[in-house]
Amino acid sequence: MINSIKNIVFIIVFFVMQFGYSQNKTPNLQKKGDKTQLIVNGKPFIILGGELGNSSATSMESMEPIWTKLKDMNLNTVLTPIYWELIEKEEGKFDFSLVDNLIVRARKENLKLVFLWFGSWKNSMSSHAPEWVKLNQKKFPRVKDDQNKSHEILTPFSENNVQADLNAFQKLMSHIKDFDKNEQTVIMIQVENEIGMLPTARDYNPLANEEFKKDVPAELLKYMQKNKENLVPEFLELWKKNGFKTSGNWEQVFGKGLSTDEIFMAWFFAKFTNKVAKAGKESYNIPMFVNAALNAPEKKPGQYPSAGPLPHLMDIWQAAATSVDFLSPDFYNPNFKHWNDLFIRQGNSLFIPEHKFDATAPFKGLYAIGHYEAIGFSPFSIESVADGKKETLGKIYNLINQLMPVIEANKGLHKIDGVLLDKENQLQIIKLGNYEFTFKHDYTLNWSDGAKQEIWPMTSAIIIEITPDEFYIAGSGIVVTFKSLKDKNLNAGILKVDQGNFENNVWKTFRHFNGDQTHQGRHVRIAVDDFEIQKVKLYSYE
Repeated sequence: MINSIKNIVFIIVFFVMQFGYSQNKTPNLQKKGDKTQLIVNGKPFIILGGELGNSSATSMESMEPIWTKLKDMNLNTVLTPIYWELIEKEEGKFDFSLVDNLIVRARKENLKLVFLWFGSWKNSMSSHAPEWVKLNQKKFPRVKDDQNKSHEILTPFSENNVQADLNAFQKLMSHIKDFDKNEQTVIMIQVENEIGMLPTARDYNPLANEEFKKDVPAELLKYMQKNKENLVPEFLELWKKNGFKTSGNWEQVFGKGLSTDEIFMAWFFAKFTNKVAKAGKESYNIPMFVNAALNAPEKKPGQYPSAGPLPHLMDIWQAAATSVDFLSPDFYNPNFKHWNDLFIRQGNSLFIPEHKFDATAPFKGLYAIGHYEAIGFSPFSIESVADGKKETLGKIYNLINQLMPVIEANKGLHKIDGVLLDKENQLQIIKLGNYEFTFKHDYTLNWSDGAKQEIWPMTSAIIIEITPDEFYIAGSGIVVTFKSLKDKNLNAGILKVDQGNFENNVWKTFRHFNGDQTHQGRHVRIAVDDFEIQKVKLYSYE
């Protein structure tokens, strides 16, 4: 009898060790093929997010009318600020009640949270630092411009500044671990917000001036030499222009000018941020990232928030901020593909924490998750809508949510892609499995309702290869034709097209398409304002 009980206990312990650990392990990132998955509660997870306006989460009363909107848009994650000024109103005295209330309510709504740490910097400025920091400029110094004028930006060169931020962040992360580790409601952290130097390219505080005269840190020079063949071209060109020097101060290595000033600041912003992130991870090791306000190409350093985690400074940030998992773009810029292509260099994982909540956002989100296999997407000021049920975002998120297990099963295996179409970009070609797919905007059909309209809405789709001849295509406003890749002399035809959805991760067909719906077997179509998943099986014939 005793031996039987021991055997049962052993089996229980074995199964807990084998299968329970993955459920209790903290949210983490893992590689799958050549892409990155976010793992939450032991399963791959795509963030179908929305970022709250800056002040919406300052009280639970302010949040009360918002929760329903979030659920109506099919979000699974809310990005919300956590404000240093509210959790540490007096130095060393912490109040996490708002943090706890947000977590508890998110659990009730079956939502995950990404906390945005509004600590030392928010949109360059130090507007969210506590009063006791702002009122003691001697202890917590600010940046100075080249006219010796101070600005409301804490200088990254002060040890007092970094220690104050670090201490608060570490306490926050320790509290989140104690309060939330088992449930994993909080799945990622953004460290600071849109870090950047203004109105000059670098800080002229005496502490900064002293560092500027010193040699470039050996840590950075070593990184540059080790990764010389893989540095981003913008950075490599600057180093090359000055003779690939491997010793000397900042101006000796990189030359005199605003670009050198920006590189210098980027290194110290990144080192400051890394200290904060490292301390936070020592308390609770979950994924952490930083975000960037994108620079306008016609502006010079100092005219835009300079020295943040921007693509041309990616090597600086990756060398200095080793505790930061990835760099993310904030989009108020229409060049979506261009900037994402820059951000995925150096193996950087793509997550879009903030995008202007306009009519294009839902379609760009689907494209990011299809083409770039992004970790997630999040429009800004998500609560600004009147009726969440009417929003296109919710319809797109519904498609992605259904497909999430299929997407994650095929992630990193070159079996997923996406298209983004409008009047200027009406066509895109994708090769998957045994076929070449030509995606066109729905309005390219001469007989479609919108063909003669002057303004074409943005549309997008995701395509996933199930087998070399079978695919899921989901999205809105697209027409798809096919060619055989096995033999150019063969024709490609449709064996079967089914419209359906996933119920409990099982595909359910509710309509078989043929005849007019496939243009007598010539194409697959999802019209503008329709949001569908279609399962397509193709074949080749002579």
